[in-house]
Amino acid sequence: MGKLVEGGWLTDDALRELEAKEYENAQGRFVRGTAKFRNWVTATGEAGPSGDAGFKAEAGRYHLFAALNCPWAHRTLIYRQVKKLQDVVGVSLVAPLRTDQGWVFDASNPRFTDELLGLEAMHQLYVKSNPDFTGRVTVPVLWDKKTQTIVSNESSEIIRMFNSAFNDVTGDEQDFYPAALAQDIDALNDWIFNTVNNGVYKAGFARTQDAYSEAVTVLFESLEKIEARLGEQAFLLGDAITEADWRLLPTLVRFDVGYFTAFKCNLKALRDYPNISAYLKTLVKQPGVRDTIDLDVYRRGYNSKSPLRNPHGIVPVAPTVDFL
Repeated sequence: MGKLVEGGWLTDDALRELEAKEYENAQGRFVRGTAKFRNWVTATGEAGPSGDAGFKAEAGRYHLFAALNCPWAHRTLIYRQVKKLQDVVGVSLVAPLRTDQGWVFDASNPRFTDELLGLEAMHQLYVKSNPDFTGRVTVPVLWDKKTQTIVSNESSEIIRMFNSAFNDVTGDEQDFYPAALAQDIDALNDWIFNTVNNGVYKAGFARTQDAYSEAVTVLFESLEKIEARLGEQAFLLGDAITEADWRLLPTLVRFDVGYFTAFKCNLKALRDYPNISAYLKTLVKQPGVRDTIDLDVYRRGYNSKSPLRNPHGIVPVAPTVDFL
């Protein structure tokens, strides 16, 4: 997906040797990078848990850059819907398939055109915010139109901002991260991220048999535990939806049409878990959530041409998925 080095764009070909060394050091295991922009939008503009102050929640000030096929960006699109931020935070969607320029827009398709800044590629936004930026160019990105800078490119923190910072602007008081459940949500998030959300990528991007076997075993052990948990209660932490549920959803909706085939996560299909399947249907029925889901984009995206995973770019016939 390329990388910026001191503001200059390098394609995957230029980085292949470096990436191979990183995999060698990790014994074939996939290691996810960390976000570089960690400021917070707050109700009054004070500093958040990290970064600088000055980002006050205001209608029309912020813009979200996201990708339909990216599960991390999907979190933020869900929160934009369920927290009624559609008229408060704008959005630009990149085209579903990355190129040698990384995430790009498609001027021929209004759905994937950036009407805010007229960008052709996401790396232009990163350089606009920091001309000397070095690092991967990822989505989602929360952009401040007032200061012309990136607020955050960390999805887990953007959804926390969306959860509460704009309540006075929208009047929406739903709280998916209540203080009484904060520790339990954090613990669940850590476990689910490491074994499920990122677990599918550890399996799909593994470069040794041992690394793959290790990751896929842990993944399905976790799905079995989630299935048992949902046999006793409606949601992960009881009778109400919390942040932990919204963070799990993007992985679940992509599982049968993407991870099962492209990432070899095929010990079972998600539809083989009755409790998870019922739970998934309930989440998708929440107002606005269905609008954030595009199964065909996932199917084509995860099975797109890849020199390592799918050299011929053959997209398999999709299974029947009935959670919609």
